[in-house]
Amino acid sequence: MAISETLEIRSATDLPRGVDWREYAMCSGRLELFFAKKAERPQARARREAKANMLCTACPVRIPCRDFARENHEYGFWGGENEEDRHLMGYTVAAPIGIRARNA
Repeated sequence: MAISETLEIRSATDLPRGVDWREYAMCSGRLELFFAKKAERPQARARREAKANMLCTACPVRIPCRDFARENHEYGFWGGENEEDRHLMGYTVAAPIGIRARNA
């Protein structure tokens, strides 16, 4: 029985040494759900992210995935959050989609 079938991995440290959390990600091969196409409309984004969130909800490595995106200022939908969600929670994102970046 695989790790992904038996438990939720709460942290990357819960995995055996040398095993990357990405090996258990349910999104593997489904990048079109997690990253926006150029000029994606808001309604299309909402539908895409709803589908992505369904995968994230059942994913055993959702938490390490989310933490990775927060720590590395990632764009896209990671661990059940988009860049706006991360920005609103206080995590730095260079220019979150939907929020105009300020010129310094």
